[in-house]
Amino acid sequence: MMFTLGVILFALGIGISIAIHEYGHLAMAKAFGMKVRRYYIGFGPKIFAFKRGETEYGLKAIPAGGFCDIAGMTALDELEPDEHDRAMYKQATWKRLLVMLGGPISHAIIGLTLVFILALGWGLPKLAFNDAVVGETTCVAPTQAPPEQDNGRWVAGELAPCGGGGPAEAAGIEPGDLIVAVNGDRIRNFGEVVQRVQATDGTAVLTVERDGETREIPVAVQPVERYVIGSAGAEPELATVGAIGVAQDLETRAEASEIRQYGPLGAVPATFVFTGELTVQTWEALLRFPERLPAVARSIMGEDRDPDTPISVVGASRLGGEVVDMGLWQVFILLLAVLNLFVGLFNLLPLLPLDGGHMAVTIYEAIRNRLRRLMGKPNGPPVDYTKLMPITFVVMVIGAGIMLLTITADIVNPITFR
Repeated sequence: MMFTLGVILFALGIGISIAIHEYGHLAMAKAFGMKVRRYYIGFGPKIFAFKRGETEYGLKAIPAGGFCDIAGMTALDELEPDEHDRAMYKQATWKRLLVMLGGPISHAIIGLTLVFILALGWGLPKLAFNDAVVGETTCVAPTQAPPEQDNGRWVAGELAPCGGGGPAEAAGIEPGDLIVAVNGDRIRNFGEVVQRVQATDGTAVLTVERDGETREIPVAVQPVERYVIGSAGAEPELATVGAIGVAQDLETRAEASEIRQYGPLGAVPATFVFTGELTVQTWEALLRFPERLPAVARSIMGEDRDPDTPISVVGASRLGGEVVDMGLWQVFILLLAVLNLFVGLFNLLPLLPLDGGHMAVTIYEAIRNRLRRLMGKPNGPPVDYTKLMPITFVVMVIGAGIMLLTITADIVNPITFR
């Protein structure tokens, strides 16, 4: 029951975010005197609509986005007699940019609001903190006892006895080393070290910081048997993975997991700092987005789903349902905040039909016209969007393909908290 409620609430949260995104465009456009013809949430058949002033507001059947129809968004737009002077493409560059920024700015505001609620209600964890500090180097146990369930969660089984030193100690890894990368891939916590080492055959190159210096240390990976989480949160299965014999520093782990509580005044600066750190991590995740897609495709074919792979709104809603079912409302709020920051940043990419694509065209026109004026020439004509249609079509096809890929993976082999 709570799982279903969580899914519905998360989907509703996405819908509200979309509505606020489009309202951001509408509010900016109206503030600058542009005409907004229609403001709709959803696509496809119309469910209902009403008109207030010169704008028609409505809801459509397919909840896959929304749109704000501003008169004269491009020079291709047919204008009514009363729209010529108010056409968006005829406005000053800064006004057009602010109208397009209205959507992404709305997501930033939503993210800040959610983080503020999180700070007041539950406190904020540390984000810009790497807890992958080596506590000790150990031998490598060849096998592991089966896991057990505790309140619906799987608890790792005990490792088999072993003796002597392990590969990490032999390679020169020392207690106190901060592991910052494995095989060139930056890591943010000790769990990511374990994941990357387990997936490595042969040698894992650990980048560590020691005494203010950064060094790369090759470590021979030893094949072992461990129980790993299977698809869709099923019972852990015994598999052969890699291990190197390092244990995490528990004091650093405790410091990383510490939740700091805030009052109303202290929560304000903490919200901006936390949201800033979260935005940086979200941007880094966005940059890694393309390279993670092959792993999504492989997960559809049966490979274990990497928690670091992209998910769709279906997968995000499922996670929302799971955390609500587990009573983790703070995680639910954080997921919604991350989703809004991701969508806001994604929309800034200079690709049509995204907001960033329209902004790139606007900036190009401004620079071109500036150069023409310096040469004593009049402003050039508006960009011909028909010439950009092939690129726009390719972006839309790729976007649809990625959406289909991630939705399929989230149905067949979803990421799960359980």
